Amino acid sequence: MADVDGWLLLGLGGQAVFMGRFVVQWLASERDRRSVIPVSFWYLSILGALVLLVYALHRRDPVFVAGQGLGVAIYLRNLQLIRRARDGAARGE
Repeated sequence: MADVDGWLLLGLGGQAVFMGRFVVQWLASERDRRSVIPVSFWYLSILGALVLLVYALHRRDPVFVAGQGLGVAIYLRNLQLIRRARDGAARGE
């Protein structure tokens, strides 16, 4: 029973992190009075998705695994694009 409770807590924790990214995005948007997606949104997305991916693998849920796995790839790509844009701006491009 303790094993099931631990996995359930892991899954709930991952979901809490994943949901927390929307709170971060909402607060940033309210602060700027426009829609904003801060870089922390993408880091929380990756962290939450990885924790949920581990949980999904444990549950052997192929639908959940596919969704979280694809999400991680997309979030990493967004961070790559953000870094590229920042590097270009720093070089004056």
